[in-house]
This record gives sequence, C-alpha cells and structure tokens, in this order.
Amino acid sequence: MTARLSRHTFESGPTPPVRIVHLGPGAFHRAHQASYTERAGDGWGIAALTQQSRTALEQLGPQDGLYTVLTRGPERDEASVVSAIAEVLDGTGPSATELLARPEVQVVTLTVTEAGYQPGSAALRRLLDGLEARRRTAAAPLTLVSCDNLSSNGAVLRRELLAACAGTELASYLNAACSFPSTVVDRVTPATTPADLAIVEGLLGMEDRAAVVTEPFSQWVLEDDFRAGRPAWERAGARFVGDVVPFERRKLRLLNAGHSLLAYLGAPRGHAFVHQALADEWVHARLVALWAEARRFLDAGPDEEALEYCAELERRWSNERLSHRLEQIAADGSFKLRERIVPTLAAARRAGVDAPACVLVLAGWIVHLRADGPLAVRDRAIDRLAGVPGSPVGPAVADALGVLAEDLGRDSALSAQVAGEVDRLEGSGPGSFARR
Repeated sequence: MTARLSRHTFESGPTPPVRIVHLGPGAFHRAHQASYTERAGDGWGIAALTQQSRTALEQLGPQDGLYTVLTRGPERDEASVVSAIAEVLDGTGPSATELLARPEVQVVTLTVTEAGYQPGSAALRRLLDGLEARRRTAAAPLTLVSCDNLSSNGAVLRRELLAACAGTELASYLNAACSFPSTVVDRVTPATTPADLAIVEGLLGMEDRAAVVTEPFSQWVLEDDFRAGRPAWERAGARFVGDVVPFERRKLRLLNAGHSLLAYLGAPRGHAFVHQALADEWVHARLVALWAEARRFLDAGPDEEALEYCAELERRWSNERLSHRLEQIAADGSFKLRERIVPTLAAARRAGVDAPACVLVLAGWIVHLRADGPLAVRDRAIDRLAGVPGSPVGPAVADALGVLAEDLGRDSALSAQVAGEVDRLEGSGPGSFARR
C-alpha cells in the first residue's frame, strides 16, 4: 500500500513556527501564497483556517499540511512539495480567535472569494472576533493582506471591517495598529482531478490527496505597506510597489473579464475548457473585441503594454494540458462581473460610446442563469436571482443587472441592449447558441 504524504513519510524538515494566519486554504492559496512563502525560504509557517467547506481540512490535516504543486507546462509536469502550512484548523471554531491573538502572528492573508467581503460574511465575522481578542491582549501590529480579485482589495477589507465595528475601541485599534495593503494575484489553478492525483503519486512515490495543479506563470504584486514583519516574498518573485492600481485594472478588465467571456459564451457552444473556447473563432473574435473596449478605458500604461499582456494571456490559455474548466470560472458571476465587466461598461457609458462586447458578456451570463445547459448555476446571490430563469426576458434582464449594480437595473437603454442580445443568443438565428 502506498504511503500518504506527511511530515513522517517525507523529509520536509522541522515544522515552521506559525507567523501567518490564512483564511481559505483552497487550491489557489496552495498554488500561490503558500508556494511563495515556501520559496521565500525564511521559515514563516502558515496556520490555515478552513471556511464553510471541510475539504481542505480533510485533505491537508492527515498530511500535516504538506502537499504537492504540480506545475503543468505545455510539454511536461514538474512536482514540488510545499511544507509552509504548519497547521490546518477548522475556521468555524475558536481557532481563528486564538490564533489572531498570538503576538508572533504578524500577517493575515485571505482568499475567501469576492463574496467573502459582503457585510456580515462569515469570513469578516471571524476576523473581527480574532482582531478583538488581539486588541485585548495589546498584541503587536498586524498586516492583513487580501488576495482576492477585487479592485483595491486591501481598502475594501479595511472599509468593511471598520464599518462593522464603527465607534468601538476595535475601530481605533484597526486604525492605529493594522495595515491593509492591496494586492494583485495571478496564477491559473484548475480543479485537481483523480487523474492528476495519480500523476502526482507516480512522480512522488506516495499518495497526496491535497495536490494542486497550476500553470508555470505566477504573479504577485503587493502594495508596500506592512505594519509588521513579513516573509521575503520578493525572493520568490513577488513585487512590492507604491501603487497596485495599474496592475489591478489590467488584470481584472483583461484577464478576469476575458475568462468570464470564455465561460459564458464558450460553454453553451459545447466547450468545457478555456483552451477549447479560445480556439473557437466566434468566441475568440468577441474576446478580442472585449479587450479592445477595456483597453480604451484602462489608464494602466501604454497600449503596447496592454496588447502584449493580452498576447501573453492567449499563450497561457492555449496550454491544452491545463484543463481549466469553464464551469469553475462561471461560478459567482453576480460578484465577479461587478469587478470584471461593469467598470469598462460604466466608463463607456460616461464617454457616450457603446460597449457591445461588454453587453454580450452580460447577456451570456443571463442566458447562463436562465438555461439548464452544461453549466450548473453556482452563485452565492442565487436567492436574489431566483426570478431570472422563469421571467420574460425584459424583467429578467432588469432584475439581473440590478443585482450587479442598482443603477444598471434602472437603465432602460442598457436593459434593452442586453435583452436584445439575450433574445438573439437564446434564439435559433445567426449568432445564437443553437447555431454553433
């Protein structure tokens, strides 16, 4: 019987002391922040707190936090074991409060998805409880690092925490002792399959149920605003800057927006993976159009840099060996599209010009909500979208747009544009999903 990866079966060295607490140790965290911490090489251990799902606890717990990163290039796989996660704990219990009160903990990182920043979310409640415990012990300063796809994610985290404790001593503590640097993260990390786990077992010679698959490319840009100590992440390729906004806008409006387009327009045409949708001429033409619209209002450096960025995205996404599922990208569209599509659409409206590619993505999302197609709808705002599938197109579009932003739902001209595209996509004429 094959042994399972753990600190007892793999020579990983001593368990590093916990100096980082991370909320949400899913596949992306393992492929990105934990991997950077490992490669920094200065002995910072991570205490990983699960959120609503116990999957990470069940995968990582018996392995003492060890797991494999399987880097999948166009031609071959490379495997490396990461040992930076020192503890894996159920974040729904008292663990978060106790950990955040420890004076040796100097950094908190988060990958809780866009939905985790909504007022009253479980992630925010856990942070507030832990921060209050830390305040009472007069512990050292703390840096909280959001690694989710949100504009000004550090500022958003700070704003939501302060709003939840306004007028209290905790608010004063957050202002005086904590910093919230904004960041930009990028590394495609598709869901791990049983076949991937078998490959890891063959390369490693032992079983690893927590392995993650990722691409060779990785980016981490951080605002250089740390109140306490931090790992030497720059040794692993992280970049510390004074302003992350140009990097952030480029990623959200080109990479993430492009991913959403591939998901909502590619899957109904029979594609399951990113590389398949990219190779579809009809989808690709609309991706290029979306990028042109976004670049017009990007304000993130010379257009030549943005063009090269898009070319690099195409090279990365064409990797047929990286099975990045469109279903994974399509989840939680009501949160993702606010950051990926709405800013470009709003800028175009202010400039008095059309943004037909943005409109088409919104229409594709609404068709996705209305259809029993290849993508099962997974959205944390599904209760607010419950009327979209059974309503006539016009009211359905207005309701869906209103979930993205109230002013969009009230814009009759925009609703009419999106409704027209929904009718076309749901129909049987040229350009419809039925005519693929």
